[in-house]
Amino acid sequence: MGYGGGDPTRGWVTGGTGDGGVDGTIREDALGLDEIFVQAKRYAVGNNVGDRSLRNFAGALLAKGMNKGVFVTTSAFTSSALAYVEKTPQHIVLIDGEELATLLVRYGIGVRVKSTFAIKQIDDSYFESE
Repeated sequence: MGYGGGDPTRGWVTGGTGDGGVDGTIREDALGLDEIFVQAKRYAVGNNVGDRSLRNFAGALLAKGMNKGVFVTTSAFTSSALAYVEKTPQHIVLIDGEELATLLVRYGIGVRVKSTFAIKQIDDSYFESE
């Protein structure tokens, strides 16, 4: 998506036990002037992320002195989670399962071309006589 100047070494996974509520970090630009923290939740459809998870993530950002984050889920967000993000001082972008799938296809991540189609058009000049 262009973060880190397109350099894959400017993003890393930090998730796991004791991750402090942050699953990954992305350098926002090639110079590394700012970092964006990422939280990811792999939930089944219908098991939506609530405001408590977003409060915890906002707290993790605050504890690390950061104010930018991306919260990604394979499911969706509750209305209370959406309302919380609107009023929190941190800038948190929410990506639900539907938007995640769109981004994966758009940027060619985790997908492959299954088939392609050629759309043909009549070449009128082929049928013109001299």
